[in-house]
Amino acid sequence: MNRLLYDKYDKKEIAKLPVEKFQGKIQIVLNEQEAERAVDYLLSRDIIGIDTETKPSFRKGHQNMVALLQVSSEEVCFLFRLNHTGLCPAIVRLLEDKQVPKVGLSLHDDILSLSRRGEFKPGNFIDLQDHMSELGIQDLSLQKLYANVFQKKISKTQQLSNWEADVLSDRQKLYAATDAWACIKLYKEYQKMVNGGHYQLVVTETPETENEPQPEQSV
Repeated sequence: MNRLLYDKYDKKEIAKLPVEKFQGKIQIVLNEQEAERAVDYLLSRDIIGIDTETKPSFRKGHQNMVALLQVSSEEVCFLFRLNHTGLCPAIVRLLEDKQVPKVGLSLHDDILSLSRRGEFKPGNFIDLQDHMSELGIQDLSLQKLYANVFQKKISKTQQLSNWEADVLSDRQKLYAATDAWACIKLYKEYQKMVNGGHYQLVVTETPETENEPQPEQSV
């Protein structure tokens, strides 16, 4: 049975969907020793998901430094608190690794933000937006992609919270972990669809095209 995908996904429909949450273990990384252990584990996996969070700035022209790097396997997500660790050697080793695929969304922006904290040469990164757009999907935010593919909602309520807080709330930790982990799920499903051909793209009509005269169908 083919999976139905939509080139554009109505945001109003997302509110009706069940909420998706990461069910694995979440670990906070606050120093270089913890970072070394976390990176050793992550680089032993077959694939990992990656994302970043930055404290929002409400001053025009001011941008805060990226505060959190979340990297997840299918079972464990590590939250690297970059405002504590900086871009320490272990994290650079992770980012420069060329073996383990690191799947994310809009990775150009994440890599640019991370590079403001220190120099590194990006390793094996896979941007979901590049691959999903090849299927004909136009709405490429994480929330819309996940709703489109899995018919579940990823909450974005913590997106503009304080990622430099002394202690992250449970809601912040779950939000961050879910975003990174969801990238793995989306990429694996993308591979299944492409390799098996088990998907069908539904092209939604726009108001402009809806009112245009339609060509007559031959009988």
